[in-house]
Amino acid sequence: MSLGKKAVVLGGSIAGMCAAGAVAPYFDEVVVLERDVIADNMEHRRGVPQSKHPHFLLNSGRRAMDTLFPGYEDDLIEAGGMHLMPSVSAAHCEGAGWIPRAESTMSMVYASRLLIERVLRNKLADVANITVHEGVNVTGLETVNGGKPGGAVTGVWLSGGAEGPGKRLIEADLVIDTLGRGSAVSAWLEKAGWPAPPIQSLDAGCTYTTQWFQKPAERPDDWWWHHMSIMPSGETGPHPVEHEFISQIFPIEGDRVLVTMGSWGHPMPRKEDEFIETARRLRAPAFARAVERCTPLSKVFVTKSTGNMRRRYDKLDNPPVGLLVIGDAICGFNPFYAQGMSSAGKCSVLLGEMLSKQTSAIEPGFYRSYFAEQSKLLDDIWTLALARDRGFANATGTDIAPAWQQRLTQRLSWPFFNLLSAATREDKYLEAHFTAVFNLDESVTEMVRDPKFLAGMAKFAVKKAFRRNKLPIGFDQTLDPPSQIYRDFEPHPGGPATVIERPAKTSATPEASPVV
Repeated sequence: MSLGKKAVVLGGSIAGMCAAGAVAPYFDEVVVLERDVIADNMEHRRGVPQSKHPHFLLNSGRRAMDTLFPGYEDDLIEAGGMHLMPSVSAAHCEGAGWIPRAESTMSMVYASRLLIERVLRNKLADVANITVHEGVNVTGLETVNGGKPGGAVTGVWLSGGAEGPGKRLIEADLVIDTLGRGSAVSAWLEKAGWPAPPIQSLDAGCTYTTQWFQKPAERPDDWWWHHMSIMPSGETGPHPVEHEFISQIFPIEGDRVLVTMGSWGHPMPRKEDEFIETARRLRAPAFARAVERCTPLSKVFVTKSTGNMRRRYDKLDNPPVGLLVIGDAICGFNPFYAQGMSSAGKCSVLLGEMLSKQTSAIEPGFYRSYFAEQSKLLDDIWTLALARDRGFANATGTDIAPAWQQRLTQRLSWPFFNLLSAATREDKYLEAHFTAVFNLDESVTEMVRDPKFLAGMAKFAVKKAFRRNKLPIGFDQTLDPPSQIYRDFEPHPGGPATVIERPAKTSATPEASPVV
């Protein structure tokens, strides 16, 4: 079923590729316009500075990409992505110390942003009616009756690429903005006569720093884990500032790890010697010992682009016909919370589902309907993203919390998280719902209003107060993380963590050699 001759996607990153996959079944031709020239060897590029840092592809994001590009998850794993169960494959330090290893329902695929994007780009190349133009600069929109009922975007002005530096117009039945946080589309629309979409924002001053390493050829006996994470201690008395950091040793393809440390409102190391010295001051000495066993592969990368920002196109009285917005261009989250790729995938799947209900052409009211439904999807993710960031007095933006709420959030957020984490290890109902919320499959608002969930939390809190919990709350953080696995609340020898076995495939996506 064709709803139009041509759809044009502005931007060829994750959101752009997902959007292109969503509209491809409904247009004769889909054109993706990408500013960067993308190398075959998976180099970092200017348009995706966050590629140097860890990326979590949540379960909902994996399913979304598999819906848009069938076989994507299998191809990602065959290209080097690691399918792991974090509860048994990771050493987690939170609250009182190292938490016990125990099986859970949640799994994740660990890979670099470079590999996630490369495999998706390979899938995109297999779609016959999608064409990608690289090295192209989008310079403006072609519009009619700007700001009036029925006003529309009818094309895109661009320059560069294979056709040279001259300015030219591509006419389109649909334009999708996936140009990221810095998108100029809203400014172009305002110049053409539409009001600027209202903007929500919250920036808690989060900064994180990452360095790439090669793992040792043979893992030492105490290195049974694939992933290590150190959460803030939640200490209220005097303590080293490093005890407030979130720190990760994050495994990726090629037996490499991304070592990341992040904080809210504190300066982070920018040099290699500062980086390891900071790691040595974390509350778990095992973290730095592991890093010291690895070989550095890159310099230290630092980012402060972590604010939450949302453009409310759903609030416009007359949103432009012929224009949609997906990804960070409409809602950018603090990358700490690993929501960006998955939310873009979910919004793209939503677009495909809504287009499937159109008939011979897209109705003018479709655009208002899409922005409204997209807003409902983003509301819960936005609430989840701001839950922690609103607890900081240094936060700026439209959505800052009152001072009393900031103090309450700052005081209670980590103790509540630690209690919830411990409770999910003993209660399958709590674990299932927390996993669903974490993976953007369930609303956090619905979870905290669920009487059964609240009763389960209260029951565990009482058990913990009387020391009747079935699993240890935490092991000594100054020692190596224990390797035993708890089954039926009893410890058993654990041994080295392994990947989740997958059914064999007949063909694989070739793995390129990333450059860091």
